[in-house]
Amino acid sequence: MVARRRSSVLAAMIPRKIFISAGESSGDLYASELMGELSREWPGVEWFGCAGPRMQRAGVEPVVDARSLSVVGLVEVVSHLPRIYGEYRKLLRAIAERRPDFVILTDSPDFHLRVAKKVHAMGIPVYYLVAPQAWAWRQGRVRGMRQTIRKLFCLFPFEEPWYRERGVDAHYIGHPLARIVKPSMEREDWLRKHGVDGGKPLIALLPGSRRGEIGRHLPALDEAVGLLERQIEASYVLAAPIGFTEKAGGAFFRERISRRAIQVIEGETWDVLAHANLALAASGTVTMEAALLGTPLITYYKVTGVSWMLGRFLVDVPFYSMVNLIAGRRLAPELMQNEMTGERIAREAVRLLQDRQALDDMRRGLGEIRARLESEEDPMVRAARIIKESFR
Repeated sequence: MVARRRSSVLAAMIPRKIFISAGESSGDLYASELMGELSREWPGVEWFGCAGPRMQRAGVEPVVDARSLSVVGLVEVVSHLPRIYGEYRKLLRAIAERRPDFVILTDSPDFHLRVAKKVHAMGIPVYYLVAPQAWAWRQGRVRGMRQTIRKLFCLFPFEEPWYRERGVDAHYIGHPLARIVKPSMEREDWLRKHGVDGGKPLIALLPGSRRGEIGRHLPALDEAVGLLERQIEASYVLAAPIGFTEKAGGAFFRERISRRAIQVIEGETWDVLAHANLALAASGTVTMEAALLGTPLITYYKVTGVSWMLGRFLVDVPFYSMVNLIAGRRLAPELMQNEMTGERIAREAVRLLQDRQALDDMRRGLGEIRARLESEEDPMVRAARIIKESFR
């Protein structure tokens, strides 16, 4: 009788259903890694939620495809609000009907903090992976996070004390990219595979992963390549997400890039970065990937004029790039909004490529960033353990 009662208690401690959600490519990667760790402990769990391709391959039933939520910019998102609201309602309906044991929300705070509030009101525990950058802007969010989030997982060391001082149960787990970002091939093999001339500097173009940001960034990158071609001999590779040119019928790139010697390679961003001499990278996760691979970079970003003006009043940070924020100094050039022109990008690229000392200094700084983000324990193993202990 005692054994049977004990068995039923243990069974009650094992979740049957977990809702998991990610709205960005990086979030899709982190969430799929966390799923893998939790599934090893709880192999029979039913996963459902808002899932990207990696999460779907890992076994999540997609109530909503994460790619439908991928929009950036305060103004840009307005035209997508009816569709996004529809997806939001669909997810909340699924949670209310299927009653998961808990939910895991990954990044995308504008969307997920609203979900967290509703889920908390249903009496369902909320775990949040990738702490929102409330330390940079919209600090008022912290009050709601303190009330609705059971555990908050931070990727940067300075975030845990900042949140804990404000009453949020935050845990620094280390940055998952520090363990997983690496090329799949040796440089010579990769160059040979794609027919890239290894005798010239390789410049990687990384305009972003969303169609909107790529469209805003490509004209300046196209102009920059045109100017660079007149000053230095180099090979140019544009790293694109898998299937992007197919979905756009190939015309999207052709319409925005003139007849330059730019090779488009899909689905090999880490290889492109690892083997490049210099990366021209849109501000975001890819700049962290470049830092972890030790690749010197120039970062940039552009939104609509209205979004930029509103953002400047809301954001309170000394740098826009996470690379520079972690370094505590302007390690990589930042060309934001009106400063993001082909002429400025080309000028910075020539300066760096012709100044060996500047490149070496940047590489040393990137090495320091990697050292700060590495952790003894795998971040997702740590996050999974905290969830398991908390769930009990």
